[in-house]
Amino acid sequence: MTEVNPQKVSAPEADEQARVEAAAVAPSGPGAGRLALGRITGARHLGLVVALALLAIVGLITAPETFATTSNMVSLLALAATIGVITVGMTFVIIGGGIDLSVGAIMALASVWATTLATQAYGPVVMAICAIVVGTGAGLLNGFLISYGRMVPFIATLAMLVAARGLAQRMSERRTQLVSQDNGALVELSTTRVLGLPLLVYIFAVIVALGWLILNRTTFGRRTYAVGGNPEAARLAGINVRRHTMLLYGLSGLCCGIAAVIIMARTTTGSSTHGDLYELDAIAAVIIGGTLLTGGRGTIIGSILGLLIFTVITNLFILNGLNTSDQLIAKGLIIVVAVLLQRRSLQTAT
Repeated sequence: MTEVNPQKVSAPEADEQARVEAAAVAPSGPGAGRLALGRITGARHLGLVVALALLAIVGLITAPETFATTSNMVSLLALAATIGVITVGMTFVIIGGGIDLSVGAIMALASVWATTLATQAYGPVVMAICAIVVGTGAGLLNGFLISYGRMVPFIATLAMLVAARGLAQRMSERRTQLVSQDNGALVELSTTRVLGLPLLVYIFAVIVALGWLILNRTTFGRRTYAVGGNPEAARLAGINVRRHTMLLYGLSGLCCGIAAVIIMARTTTGSSTHGDLYELDAIAAVIIGGTLLTGGRGTIIGSILGLLIFTVITNLFILNGLNTSDQLIAKGLIIVVAVLLQRRSLQTAT
């Protein structure tokens, strides 16, 4: 029997991986600069953990009777789960050199479509599948317009934001659609608890873990860094940049569909108002987590830490009776400071 040499079999794949990795690091400059950026990323993650701890201390001081309660922690994690799934998809898009302003509207459209009487007649599983398919389809349409229609991501996703929100309003006639009692299994994702936490929190954890694995341990992840860091170098390395960009937006839409399932479970409704300003929270979380708005750099862990910081800030505002306007002002200032610190870190690294 002829023995097959495994090195010969895997040579094309190894060669492609080498080209992709070369494209991914092409824009990074000297080796010392790359090492400096790595140290900055680690320091940023540590800084985010410290910031989160300080916010927890503030919560214990300003709202000692409510902040550390089990019900508040569960509520905080449930909110983080909804926006967090969207944040995972947004991280991929921004690392890939794009941006998605339509995530909240796509989530709303998916929730409305899944809670129509026609869809609910087929049961909770079909409702969940419907939400995911609608979200993924809208994301792929974004990607098609950007990749093959040559539209600027900001414009394409802004148009999708308006169109998806409008379609959701048209389908629901601006009314909130309730999940029927026959589809209570969907609501159980929020009410059923394992070790004190709702099932939807575990769904969020699984999505984060999968996002981390895909970004850090697969060719798709390496290609994402390459496309975001230097699209031309990625193209010369043999990557189909257009197709990959389209898939990134499809992934973002998929995350929106999953988030729609989560919010339907949490609120027992589908509504055209769901996800209002979620794009702000997701983009802010990604920026605070250290992902470059220009693409090519970023981590899932950083984005989730940024999300938790934003969620805790929102929670503190609510517990202390501060209004929504104050929350928006604070969030806007945090985004500006995060971008300025990011630019300064890059200048130091180079």
